Amino acid sequence: MIRPVPSVGAMAAYALADLGGAQTVSLAQNESAFPASPAAVAAGQAAMSDLTLYPDPEWPELRTAIAAAHGLDPARILCGAGSMELIGCLIRAFAGPGDQVLGTQYGYAFVASATAQAQAEYTVASEVDLTVSVNAVLAAVTPKTRIVFVCNPGNPTGTLIANSEITRLRSSLPRDVLLVVDQAYAEFADPTNDPAEIFALADQGDTVITRTFSKAYGLAGARAGWGYFPDRLAGEIRKLLNPNNISIAAQAAAAAAMRDQVHMRDVVVQTAAIRDRFAQNCRDLGLTVPESHTNFVLIRFASAAQAQAADVALRAEHLLMRGMGGYGLSDCLRATICPPDVMDRAHNVLKGVLT
Repeated sequence: MIRPVPSVGAMAAYALADLGGAQTVSLAQNESAFPASPAAVAAGQAAMSDLTLYPDPEWPELRTAIAAAHGLDPARILCGAGSMELIGCLIRAFAGPGDQVLGTQYGYAFVASATAQAQAEYTVASEVDLTVSVNAVLAAVTPKTRIVFVCNPGNPTGTLIANSEITRLRSSLPRDVLLVVDQAYAEFADPTNDPAEIFALADQGDTVITRTFSKAYGLAGARAGWGYFPDRLAGEIRKLLNPNNISIAAQAAAAAAMRDQVHMRDVVVQTAAIRDRFAQNCRDLGLTVPESHTNFVLIRFASAAQAQAADVALRAEHLLMRGMGGYGLSDCLRATICPPDVMDRAHNVLKGVLT
């Protein structure tokens, strides 16, 4: 019988969220609590008439919309089937056997899977109070380190470090180490962390910034993400990208969503208000909830057993949060922010468990 190559056979499959049954409301995927921009939906529907054609591999409309919204060079923007595709290509392009990819203790789990695919070694730097520590990252760099990966804001923690800390990290790293800053949730932090400061790091030739349309733009089902690259690095990544990676409809919807910044900002404001109310309600129950700069909150219970009891009680009410045992946080659940009535239901379940 045919067998996979040893590196694939030794890998564990990337762990996806348990979506429960048909009646379950998922608070596990970090999808948007609100629909995408009506303009995005209309553009995607209109583009469906062109499905006899392959998608444009240069994403011209989408790149132009991103560049205009953020003041960037469109030639240095690459688009992917979600930012996951770009992350995977980055790791395969710049790390291999004998190399190390350095993440953080509670960093995005897909990075470890992508590193295994490249047959490189994934290592982590400790975090402090569930927050990225630049000092710890720098201390963990070795001569084998090829890529440093930082998620800011963090997933699954929701915590944020200032742009000045990202800049300090870049200036302190060796120039032959690539820094990847994953900003999947950046729209929720942009009001306090000027995005231009981070995009400017790509001008140095050794930093890549990735973003997505899956969160604040409400287009998780479209599978569209993007990154800002130094010129030389963009050319290398193009060799690995599927040349027709984003469908015609998804490109049109994402471009229209990017042009409708008013809708996106309104979603961010509404989501943050629901999030902060729910987080405070949880704290009032005696739970620990770090300040979040995303569309989810991390809920820390008194013990792993209490977190498990909460999970069971939530499932009994057809509500599903994300268990964090895979991150070494078995005493935590992560809750995606949903409409207020869903969050109130979740709060009432937690209150019942704790009282």
